[in-house]
Amino acid sequence: MAKNVKLADIAEKLNVSVVTVSKALSGQKGVSEELREKIVQLADEMGYVQPSVARRRAMHTNFNLGVLIEETYLDRYSSFYWQMYQQVAQQSMDRGCFSLLEVVTPQMEEAMQMPKLLTENKTDGIIVIGWANEEYIRRLVEEAEVPMVFMDFMDRKQSADAIISDNFYGAYFLTNYLFDMGHKNIAYVGTLGATGSITDRYLGYTKSLLEHGRPFRLDWIIDDRDGTTGNIDDENKLRLPEEMPTAFFCNCDVTAGMLIKKLQKAGYRVPEDISVVGYDNYIYPGLCDVEITSYEVDFTEMSKRAVETLVRKLNKEYYAHGTHIVEGRLVIKDSVKKIN
Repeated sequence: MAKNVKLADIAEKLNVSVVTVSKALSGQKGVSEELREKIVQLADEMGYVQPSVARRRAMHTNFNLGVLIEETYLDRYSSFYWQMYQQVAQQSMDRGCFSLLEVVTPQMEEAMQMPKLLTENKTDGIIVIGWANEEYIRRLVEEAEVPMVFMDFMDRKQSADAIISDNFYGAYFLTNYLFDMGHKNIAYVGTLGATGSITDRYLGYTKSLLEHGRPFRLDWIIDDRDGTTGNIDDENKLRLPEEMPTAFFCNCDVTAGMLIKKLQKAGYRVPEDISVVGYDNYIYPGLCDVEITSYEVDFTEMSKRAVETLVRKLNKEYYAHGTHIVEGRLVIKDSVKKIN
């Protein structure tokens, strides 16, 4: 029977160690993709069920999971967050749960109006996606009588659990890539303080500058959005500096796409004259005709961890409390030119 299948049984059939089988089935590094596929396929064929999965199946898991997203993140340039929500919905369904979405409007935030998911007791737990203003988050944490998880942001004033992308080191690796491609004059595009992610990515960028002995130039820190609303504003922001760098690091791919259009309008070619990198590896379809080198956010893994953390809290299972950082990966495309 399936419950009698052990890791050792799988390891014996493939002539590998139990540790290798465990790493492959838990998604850890250190196993080739070819071997991982063999192990996963054999485990399925033998009917192996991971102990943690078996425990969850034995417990009540068909919860209603509420998802809150600030309206700002769902404008026409922010399909990234729709994708993130869809992943949360899929992960919820995979665990026998239902997901309920509510959009928090600026008017709700200004009036400190709590979401109906909470006031009408329609949810067992809440996942908050994306940044919202600190005062509203504080009130939300105070008044919510259900477990909560933050996703794609953290709040230094709250002790809530959070799942975030590795913004600091992602930006650091991406800036290092520009240096490796011969660039020394690199500008940063993003309104500092507008979101925690933008600031963390700027700090990763500055770490790379520091290690390469390059100066910090205020004229090469370029705003891309309204600091209050968080809306990207390509008409009043994204001002090209008088002295141009050879490369721009943009805090997200949407900003990168808008910047490329502005560069092209000013007579610059990307990447022949100016190189541009973004972040997220997601852009609004049709926004840009250049494939942008970027650092991909693994929102599938982030969604998986957010849902699993919330379900564990609801089931009163053990889980690691605090902020959890999910690594992404560098995705090289066509927007960077190697220079001498």
